[in-house]
Amino acid sequence: MDAVIHNAGVYSGPSVLPVNVVAPYVLTVLIQRPKRLVYLSSGMHRSGRPALDGMDWTGHHETGSYSDSKLFVTTLASTVARLWPDVLSNSVDPGWVPTRMGGPNAPDDLRLGHVTQEWLATSDAAQARTTNGYWHHQRRVDPHPAVHDLKWQTRLLDELARATGVSLA
Repeated sequence: MDAVIHNAGVYSGPSVLPVNVVAPYVLTVLIQRPKRLVYLSSGMHRSGRPALDGMDWTGHHETGSYSDSKLFVTTLASTVARLWPDVLSNSVDPGWVPTRMGGPNAPDDLRLGHVTQEWLATSDAAQARTTNGYWHHQRRVDPHPAVHDLKWQTRLLDELARATGVSLA
């Protein structure tokens, strides 16, 4: 497998954590390692809280916010990049684009929403062949400081392993 783009997402409700975080985590653990992994994040991840207490990963109760979920998945992408140096793992903020989730008045260009994911998954350009990046419209930008915190990464992975019964090796 050349690339996997973890693109599913929901904005609200009890399924935010299972869809936005648990699904990409479990798929990452269970699939044969691809050459490239791309995780969909959001600029809203910067408002996420690096806190795990009380999170319901099953979707029975609404606990984590969309921002929390995007911080978690951005951290997951960074952690995979660190643990699997042979895999190019990155996260992408596609922008606030006019989709069913983003709404018809979203200000960003829908045509640019997919470009970075496609570029990271397929391009041979040197910049696209980097790992552990957080990208917006083909530009590397700084994520929330917690994303690269090794203790936070470890806590998140431990919690996801506990909740799912599968561990990222």
